[in-house]
Amino acid sequence: MSSPSGFARFFDLAVPFFLPVWRRVATVIVPVLWALFEFANGAPFWALVFLALGGIAAFKFATADWNAVAARARADQEGR
Repeated sequence: MSSPSGFARFFDLAVPFFLPVWRRVATVIVPVLWALFEFANGAPFWALVFLALGGIAAFKFATADWNAVAARARADQEGR
């Protein structure tokens, strides 16, 4: 599988930074909590935007191959 390039890489969340599970969880929870805050303050548009961001992040994290990401990170470290 080739790695994405250009603009598609901007949305690629399968990077070594997200290998620790707590970072993935925080990346999903923070926008969802912010969406609840926006709903509570009467801003449904922004609430849906942040809810969608949390959902997209959750989907991308669930479908990523974290073993491949870890292997690629190890190979990059050894190659330096």
